[in-house]
Amino acid sequence: MLQHRTETSDEKVWTIVVAGGSSQRFGRPKQYESLGDMRILDRSMATAQDASEGVVLVVPQADVVSEGGVAGGTSRSESVRNGLAAVPADATIICVHDAARPFASLDLYRRVVTTVVAGADCAIPGVAVVDTIKVVDAASNVVATPDRAMLRAVQTPQAFRADVLRSAHAGGAEGTDDAALVEASGGTVVVVAGEDDNRKITYPEDLEWARRLIASKAPA
Repeated sequence: MLQHRTETSDEKVWTIVVAGGSSQRFGRPKQYESLGDMRILDRSMATAQDASEGVVLVVPQADVVSEGGVAGGTSRSESVRNGLAAVPADATIICVHDAARPFASLDLYRRVVTTVVAGADCAIPGVAVVDTIKVVDAASNVVATPDRAMLRAVQTPQAFRADVLRSAHAGGAEGTDDAALVEASGGTVVVVAGEDDNRKITYPEDLEWARRLIASKAPA
């Protein structure tokens, strides 16, 4: 459990770990790739279990029996909704985490949960954007250059008041992350400090980076 659970004993934290995608950009189901002595999925699950009272795992339909959990949908949002249906009704805070971020720390869970306990509808980790970002139109013409000081690259786990997350998904809306649905419904979304190592494994070269990171931390 989270170290601060004794300070928030009235809260009941559950986490949905989303691993239901087809990994088209990776070329094969990346969540089952080995990473050190564990799979990517197992690393993400282990931290979520330490951080939560309970965890719901969302996997492809074909893997429900072998992996446990619930079946994913045709989109990320649908997969989260399938996971939400399995979270007990008395959960007060729900975290949503992408299994493809196996290095999210227990402290990161603590930060997002604590921010929700303090009053936010949703708390998300974010890191500063170091590149200049251009907004382009359909013809690739630049139409704006936003101030990068105001930009954050967003990560998971994202934490939510349970009723706020359920309400945001109630209409079947779609979004690239769940915070966008809460934002669209008028909820308060607060960004906390993310982690540089909390990188999403999207392409094979990301897995190579992750394996190098594991190797660098192994005892000599």
